[in-house]
Amino acid sequence: MDSLALTIKELTKTYSNGFKALHGINLEIPHGDFFALLGPNGAGKSTTIGIITSLIKKTSGEIKIYDIDIDKDFVTAKTHIGLVPQEVNFNTFEPIHEIIVNQAGYYGVPRNIAIPEAEQLLKKLGLWEKRKQFSRKLSGGMQRRLMVARALIHKPKLLILDEPTAGADVEVRRLMWDYLKFLNENGTTIILTTHYLEEAENLCKNIAIIDDGKILENSSMKDFLSQLKNEKFILYTENKISKEFTLKGHRFSVIDDNTIEVSLSTESDINSLINELSNKGIKVKSLKNKTSRLEELFMRLVVKNDK
Repeated sequence: MDSLALTIKELTKTYSNGFKALHGINLEIPHGDFFALLGPNGAGKSTTIGIITSLIKKTSGEIKIYDIDIDKDFVTAKTHIGLVPQEVNFNTFEPIHEIIVNQAGYYGVPRNIAIPEAEQLLKKLGLWEKRKQFSRKLSGGMQRRLMVARALIHKPKLLILDEPTAGADVEVRRLMWDYLKFLNENGTTIILTTHYLEEAENLCKNIAIIDDGKILENSSMKDFLSQLKNEKFILYTENKISKEFTLKGHRFSVIDDNTIEVSLSTESDINSLINELSNKGIKVKSLKNKTSRLEELFMRLVVKNDK
C-alpha cells in the first residue's frame, strides 16, 4: 500500500490581481491518516483544496495523489479523490438516489454496480427512506450527508471534506462523526477542514494550521495539544463548600456552594486532586474540562501570526 496519500511541495498561488494566496506550502499526508487542515477564513485552505482537485490552477509547485503527479495524469489521480465541497452543488430537482448513481457513471462505475452501492451508502447515512425525493426537499443536514454519499460512490482512497458539518445540528454532526471514523478505520484517508475545532480534536490524528497562505503548524494532534501547559476543570460537589475552603498549590475559585473551578497543569493527576478534596471532606459528584484545548492553541498561534 502506498505510504503517502498526498504530497505537496512548494505550492504557490498568486491571483491575477496580485494577491498571493499560498506561499510555497509543503505537506505530506500518509495513507490512512485523518488529517485536519485548519485556519481562519481566507487563510488558504479552500485554495489548497481547489488546486488538489483541479478546480483552481496553481502558480507553481508539485502535487501528487498516491504518487501520481496531477500535472502529468490528473485523470487517474482524480479517481482516488472524493470531494465534499462547502457549497451544495448537485441538481436539486433530481431524486437523491439518481444523483448518487449518475455520479458513479462519471467515474466509469456501471449502473448494475452503482445501484446497490448507492443503496448501501444511503442506508449508512440515514437517507434511504428519502431516496425518491428531490434533493431540494431535504434539510440542510441531509443535503450535507448526500454530498458525502456522492463523494464516496466511486470508492476513493482519499476523501476531502471542506466544512462537511456546516449548518448541521448536533445529532447530524455526531452521526457524521461516527461514519467518518468508520471510513477511516476501514482504510480511507480523510482530509478535514472545519471551523468546529472540537470536531477536529475528536477525529483527527494529525494537523496543519495555515494562515496568510503559510503553514504555521504541522504535527500530530497529540503533540500539538501537549503544548498546552494548563487546563481548567469545573468540579461539582455533593456537599457544600465552606467559605474558609483553601487548596494549596492550585489556582482555584469557588463558583457557588457546590462548584469549584481549578487550574491544573496538564501533567497533574486529576485523581490526586479529587483525593485531596476527599481528605478535606468534600466529595466530587462530577467534573468537566472547561478548556477547549485545540481552540486555545489555535487562537494563540493565529493571533501571534497576525502581529
